[in-house]
Amino acid sequence: MINAVLIGAGNLASHIYRAFEESEKLRFIQVYNRRLEHIDFVSPDTAVTDDMDQLLDADIYFLCISDGAIAEVSKNLTFTNRLTVHCSGASAMNILNDKNRTGVFYPLQTFLKASEADFSAIPICVEAANDQDKEFLLTLGNEISESVQEIDSEQRAAIHVAAVFVNNFVNYLFQIGESLMEENQMDFSLLHPLIEKTVRNALQDSPKNLQTGPAKRDDKGTIEKHLNQLTNQEQKNIYKTITNAILEQYGREKL
Repeated sequence: MINAVLIGAGNLASHIYRAFEESEKLRFIQVYNRRLEHIDFVSPDTAVTDDMDQLLDADIYFLCISDGAIAEVSKNLTFTNRLTVHCSGASAMNILNDKNRTGVFYPLQTFLKASEADFSAIPICVEAANDQDKEFLLTLGNEISESVQEIDSEQRAAIHVAAVFVNNFVNYLFQIGESLMEENQMDFSLLHPLIEKTVRNALQDSPKNLQTGPAKRDDKGTIEKHLNQLTNQEQKNIYKTITNAILEQYGREKL
């Protein structure tokens, strides 16, 4: 059995812990967090601590912490030559202190602590400083996921930027759509079928082949009507920026 220590108790940490709960290959023997009350997802046989000096001996240490803390925490670990991995999409592997063997174990998904996650469908991106640790991480990834790939730091950085566009930015646009519906005394659920259809289409074909709407048609009349309807300047700016990008893509004159 592989013994692991989890450093962190946020959304991702809680989901990684749960993903391995049924594993016959790995068990988390300890979870560290600065505030013990946040470690509310572990079984009774898992040790908890808020003291970095009390970390148990383990085969692998998962750093599920904010990007800004990775370098400092890895530098302050009191042991050497043990496999230490971070779980960030935005940080390079070399941010980890090289007094330990380093790697990355990055689940490509957005997580909410209260929501369940099916790790079998979540891609796991792994990287390691040596081939033996890489194979070890690939094996661990295959224990919980059906999609595990070796992805280097440069590729992972590109994935993370792309993920911000398709997840974080899209969700913000959903917020704008929701607020516009509410301002006009309509329920956001009216847009749910359109959202579902849009996502299904994007999963079945290249988004390049699916663009529709007034900017694609160069329908400046409708575009001007929309801009006149919007009273929030930030929303107007976003509408103009995206519209101009689509107009340019199709060789149309920008606003």
